[in-house]
Amino acid sequence: MSSGASRPTVGAVVLTMNDRPEDFPRAMASLLAQEGVELDVVVVGNGCVPEQVPSGVRTVDLAENVGIPEGRNVGAAEVKGDYLFFFDNDAQLPSTDTLARLVAEFPRDPQLAYAQPRICDPATGVTLRRWVPRLRASDPARPGVVTVMAEGVVMIRRDAYDRAGGWPGHFFLFHEGVELAWRLWDLGCHGRYVPDIVVHHPATDPARHDTFYRLNARNRVWVARRNLPGPLIPLNLAMWCLITLWRTRDRKALRVTRAGFREGLAGGQGPRQPMSWTTVLRLTRAGRPPIF
Repeated sequence: MSSGASRPTVGAVVLTMNDRPEDFPRAMASLLAQEGVELDVVVVGNGCVPEQVPSGVRTVDLAENVGIPEGRNVGAAEVKGDYLFFFDNDAQLPSTDTLARLVAEFPRDPQLAYAQPRICDPATGVTLRRWVPRLRASDPARPGVVTVMAEGVVMIRRDAYDRAGGWPGHFFLFHEGVELAWRLWDLGCHGRYVPDIVVHHPATDPARHDTFYRLNARNRVWVARRNLPGPLIPLNLAMWCLITLWRTRDRKALRVTRAGFREGLAGGQGPRQPMSWTTVLRLTRAGRPPIF
């Protein structure tokens, strides 16, 4: 871990369930090797006591799995730093200046709330479409302002994170990055995709179990109902339904998706805090109107 009071301060949060005995040590080694920043690292055991934790790294043991976004909130409350870095425990930082380069994006743009590196598979070099935080994802090497984020590897300015209220903890999994990004935009901030800064992450398929389809559908409804002005909610959900029907051919997946959609409509999304119409306009000008 780097030292030096004059260096930018970064609080890094890593979650574990002790289910990645090979990936986790590599992830931690690459994180602790970072230079040019002052790091404060915490490992949160989501329903477990963290194992394989390097010496000197603090841990938090949660008695039950509270989900990824709430686990990140717990970790963020335990670390100090002007910036927060959320890091999947199967990712890897391929160079020792990755965090310093991400931090360097912020002084250039006072309204920048989050910086998103390019995530790619270390074996194939492929960047999955879901890792590119914009609609036109065919060229993952194109940088620019973005309106959502890939949650697993992202740096966020601490004061903006706190003002936005952090991650939506009750989402448990999926779309918490859309929720947080929209709240950051509603504060007058924005995000930036910086593809020349690369982070490695294995290209796994999240759609390999029923939980994906259920929570994906439920949380899409919750994001819309929590954050959108009333007239845009049915437009957003109708558009999502059409795209889902067009993309999904598996009948079982569609049944589980419908169940998650109904679950979302039944409530539980939490308090509404609809974004302003000014934010709607800013998101649209940035290339992603919030009906998509």
